[in-house]
Amino acid sequence: MIKIADNIWVFDGESVCYFSLPHATRMTIVRFDDNSLWLHSPIKLTDALIHEISSLGKVKYLIAPNELHHLFLYDWQIQFPEAALMGTAQVVRKRHDLEFNAVLSADFSPSWPPDIDYLLFTGSPAMEEAVFFHRPSCSLIVTDLIEGDVSAGCEPSQNWLAKFAGVVTPGADAFLDWRLSFTFHKEEARQHIEQMLSWRPETIIMAHSHIVEHRAEQFLERVFSWLHPRVIEQQHEKALGDL
Repeated sequence: MIKIADNIWVFDGESVCYFSLPHATRMTIVRFDDNSLWLHSPIKLTDALIHEISSLGKVKYLIAPNELHHLFLYDWQIQFPEAALMGTAQVVRKRHDLEFNAVLSADFSPSWPPDIDYLLFTGSPAMEEAVFFHRPSCSLIVTDLIEGDVSAGCEPSQNWLAKFAGVVTPGADAFLDWRLSFTFHKEEARQHIEQMLSWRPETIIMAHSHIVEHRAEQFLERVFSWLHPRVIEQQHEKALGDL
């Protein structure tokens, strides 16, 4: 358990295999004033984890931010049957064996306190992702929208596959498959980036990479410079100033 700021923690779980490549897992927990807990992307449930969580508060919200982050939901729903399970429409369709209390749609109105803002990042036919912003700590919470270098956990024999998949990058980035999937909907995605930047994040929590704690807004602009016009304009202005 790592404390990010008051009332927000991350828990790192064991790696899972996706397309034969290992991916680290991370869950983010936010505690509200009423001592209720909001869990983003639940990781594998263990007795030790249950004990740690019980020391923080009562689980009230379980969040499945995209269709890839659903593997452990059943165990969590069994353990915490009173918690509200929420997921994107793609998750709901995929996990018809689970009982969802709400769909994270574009017009979704959160039932939790206003500590957490919400945005459904659309524009890719491949996948939608629910993005969140914890206002008190200025923390942006993303899942697969930005990822780290998957090759770090690969066996040498897997490196070629990681490179082919475009999941090899220094630090973290929006990977090639994501970028290509926005080809016909860049303006829609650009509006989402503008919203995320308007939150002025100071910390960025990613499910599959390091936690960005310095110059987070600049980091976000760099990652989406292929999409976000502000970065292009700044680079152009700097070039003119250097003349």
